[in-house]
Amino acid sequence: MSLTVTALVPAHNEEDGLGDTLESLLDQTEPFDEIIVVDDCSADRTGDVARSYGVTVTRPERNRGSKAKAQNFGLPLVRTDLVLPVDADTLLAPDYVERIKAPFADERVAIAAGCVQTRFDNTPTERGRSIEYLFGFHFQRPIQNATNSPVVCSGCCSAFRTEELRRFGGFPERTIVEDMDYTWSKQIEGRRAVYVGGAMAWAADPSDLRFLRVQVWRWMAGFFQNVRIHSAAMILRKPVLFLWILIACWDIVTAPLWYAMPFVLTLVLHESIGTTLIWWLGVETVLLWLPLLYAAHRRKLSYLRVLRNFPYVYLNKMVNIYYAWKALLVELIGVPLRLTPGLTTYVKGRA
Repeated sequence: MSLTVTALVPAHNEEDGLGDTLESLLDQTEPFDEIIVVDDCSADRTGDVARSYGVTVTRPERNRGSKAKAQNFGLPLVRTDLVLPVDADTLLAPDYVERIKAPFADERVAIAAGCVQTRFDNTPTERGRSIEYLFGFHFQRPIQNATNSPVVCSGCCSAFRTEELRRFGGFPERTIVEDMDYTWSKQIEGRRAVYVGGAMAWAADPSDLRFLRVQVWRWMAGFFQNVRIHSAAMILRKPVLFLWILIACWDIVTAPLWYAMPFVLTLVLHESIGTTLIWWLGVETVLLWLPLLYAAHRRKLSYLRVLRNFPYVYLNKMVNIYYAWKALLVELIGVPLRLTPGLTTYVKGRA
């Protein structure tokens, strides 16, 4: 029997881009059984735009304050086997529903996620994010999936078993990143999370440094909130997932040393600049370019376009490192010691 599925779209002041998202939802080879837009007290025409597409629109009496809370407001209206939250700036490929439903033939699967790429690469931050996504979704995610331990099922386009999600209490509100929280929680319970590389989605990412900082701070704070909450249980019940978390933490801790190494070798150890740069760039090339070339080939992207975007990834990396360290100090050290309150306010990473 074919599973039924509802698209759940949380939207706050999204009149400009919501129409494109809804068109992609309505243009599926396997149609959604229902599309629900949660107009989270928008001050613009978000609700009118949604109604013009003939979808169900619901609006709370007051702004819910976060994506998870807006989704939970709409969850009681879902009457299908699966619910697929979609960000109001995200487009789904026409065969997305068809592909994302397939893993749920396995009763052990609680959540399935697709492959997210950038919609735009016009600004430096968007170009840097395009490289991050190419690397992450074509190298890291497939490896994690092969070990049955995806680190996160992206909240912009993952599918959930509706009743199981309801029994859990809905989308988690205890952390600032509900997608990672649920992904870890379900795997610790013994349920499966699955990455579906052929299910393509395109998200609008921060277009400038101001919004990139907001988004990365939320992501990094949420990551360490989940490390704080789940680590003990993960060690006992999902050690492979914990290994990926340890690797991520190791990358965060050692990243400043790696990027400072050329300066240390030349200024402190008096190695030649030429030798140092050849060695450092050689390692970077092996670690980054081989996966990127594979990703570009698989997605039929222009190699020149990837090459053009590549330098900008280092702008994003510097932002990532700063906020990862800030999150580590605040969420993993400051909060347990009651020195800091941690991040609780949800702010979108774009206008």
